[in-house]
Amino acid sequence: MTRSDTDVMSAREHVAGSKQLTDLEIVPLPRTGRRLLTVVVVILACLCVLSIAINPNFQWPVVGQYLFEFSILNGLKQMLFLTIFGMLFGIIGGTVLALMRDSEAYILKLMSSWYVWFFRGTPLLVQILFLYNISALYPSLSFGIPGLWTVGNINANEVLTPALVAIIALAAHEAAYMCEIIRSGLSSVGKGQIEAAKAVAMPPMMIMRRVVFPQAMRVIIPPTGNQIISMLKATSLVSVIAYPELLYSVTAVYTQTFQTIPLLLVATIWYLIVTSVLTIFQGRLERFFSRSFGSMSNRARTVVQDGAEI
Repeated sequence: MTRSDTDVMSAREHVAGSKQLTDLEIVPLPRTGRRLLTVVVVILACLCVLSIAINPNFQWPVVGQYLFEFSILNGLKQMLFLTIFGMLFGIIGGTVLALMRDSEAYILKLMSSWYVWFFRGTPLLVQILFLYNISALYPSLSFGIPGLWTVGNINANEVLTPALVAIIALAAHEAAYMCEIIRSGLSSVGKGQIEAAKAVAMPPMMIMRRVVFPQAMRVIIPPTGNQIISMLKATSLVSVIAYPELLYSVTAVYTQTFQTIPLLLVATIWYLIVTSVLTIFQGRLERFFSRSFGSMSNRARTVVQDGAEI
């Protein structure tokens, strides 16, 4: 028997063995433990829901009565107002801090590092209270050189209203976290593309706008969505300075009616509703940037190539 005949026989045996393997019946592994655990979890969840639903101490009729009450809805509106503007100015401030952190100027890096160190190292509640009582240190606000000449003399208590204090404190605190998020997104862009853009004499702002930021958004969006949800819940802290957001509005009602639990449930329901909407929006936004990441990368490369041709 020649070597070729041996190879043919081996191939036939291999094919026959493969057919026998494909003819075998695939038996799934038993999952009794997993199914039993699922049943137990479902039963416990149903019991918890039933206990909450039939417990008269929750006072669900009172919850329904105050869920759409005018002061509660006004507090919800103020909560959304603080979330939107606090996050907007926080993103702007975080972007500036991130660019300072990646700057070649040492003093800008140092100032950005100190800012992030301070605002990440102190609680937001302390920052709100400190800013609200800043008039104890500076009763009047003016511009100029202290001890030499000043222009203007404004009463600090008249300028720093609870609304302004809340927005400044939330935005300043959020900027420290957004700085790190944006910086991580910027660092995820390949240095080769930035160097190529510099090689074709693209201005720094154009490099950021046309090459870096479109690709960095895929990394920036997910943690930014989490920060928006955190900001939404952090607005409850401004109730300590008597700003009429959702928690303060709820507190003002139950201090008069003494129905603490139902009113706290009202606040909880609204927080869960808004958080759920933001979570759905965040998921869709992440999928959008994930799908368009390839097209944005190609567009950035096209911009660099067009600059090279010019």
